Amino acid sequence: MVSVFLVAVFLMGFWDQTNGGRTIHRHLSSNGIGKTPQMGWNSWNHFGCNIDESIIRATADAMVSTGLSNVGYEYVNIDDCWGELNRDAQGNMVAKTSTFPSGMKSLADYVHSKGLKLGIYSDAGYYTCSKSMPGSLGHEEQDAKTFASWGIDYLKYDNCYNDGTDPQNRYPKMSAALNNAGRPIYYSMCEWGVNNPATWAPNISNSWRTTGDIQDNWDSMTSRADQNDQWASYAGSGGWNDPDMLEVGNGNMNTAEYRSHFSIWALMKAPLLIGCDITSATSETLQILSNSEVINVNQDPLGVQGKKVNKQGDLEVWAGPLSNNRVAVVLWNRSGSQAAITAKWGDIGLSSTATVQARDLWAHSYLSSNLQGSLTSTVDSHDVKMYILTLSSG
Repeated sequence: MVSVFLVAVFLMGFWDQTNGGRTIHRHLSSNGIGKTPQMGWNSWNHFGCNIDESIIRATADAMVSTGLSNVGYEYVNIDDCWGELNRDAQGNMVAKTSTFPSGMKSLADYVHSKGLKLGIYSDAGYYTCSKSMPGSLGHEEQDAKTFASWGIDYLKYDNCYNDGTDPQNRYPKMSAALNNAGRPIYYSMCEWGVNNPATWAPNISNSWRTTGDIQDNWDSMTSRADQNDQWASYAGSGGWNDPDMLEVGNGNMNTAEYRSHFSIWALMKAPLLIGCDITSATSETLQILSNSEVINVNQDPLGVQGKKVNKQGDLEVWAGPLSNNRVAVVLWNRSGSQAAITAKWGDIGLSSTATVQARDLWAHSYLSSNLQGSLTSTVDSHDVKMYILTLSSG
């Protein structure tokens, strides 16, 4: 069976035959969230601190009207700068009256009325990264209960202006507080990967950043993919490696580069959190973000992170097993010119005698004939070809 060969190839932490072929790392399951990587939108990459409740409402509206919610995007996440600098007399965080005058409970109600979920941001320090609002250090229980009372569904928890103590001491406190808040809240750690959180965060959070902040350029995106790749064995249902949010549609990369970005993030089982203004997104951007065949790889119930399996200079093969004994393959051309890239069966976990049917996920079509031994395709510069291979025989 193909699965035997997949286990052999992905033994580098992906699967363990003594545990039913699944990852052996323990993941946060007590909150019942994050069985597949989170999908949604975050305000930071496009808007930074220039956010208000009208932007959040319009984004929720657009997530529905564009059809993005129909393909799985559900979280509308507010990043930094939503709160007043000072807590109220009872020590509670307060939404900024000039930009969120209706308050967070009202906003959550509106987002929920669209069939979506609302996310918010805080920090495991004295201030958030903008230093325009307080962090939650020392206020974990109080803030978690405040978020729950507002109807918040997701917390991104940053690492700025902390007290210098180990993140392994600070981040579990918010995890426990959220679990005691009386409402399921997705816990997204943003520790930037400095203390290798993949090795200790899976039992306290639903996702953890493995990298510093992404920027909307090719070098930043590719380096985040490489950094995230080394932690592949730690991801699995309930907890995911996070190489930061998507830059697709923000304008500083071309279509091929954004297609590469989205494909590799999907294969890596990374969170798919849109970072552009979806109220003005082009049809080209929406076509990338709403490719349900690529999204299905990301959301595959097997929950195994794909990884880089072969590299010849700037020509790379990334692959990972899927449910029903299928394999997802990305041929990634990181060079400056068009090139042919070959995925050999031995590199991607297939028997050398296996015959497969190949589905091109961007062309939305099957290749005209079945393949044996390898798959070769010509790939444009900075572009990808992405396939699902299904065993026909062997």
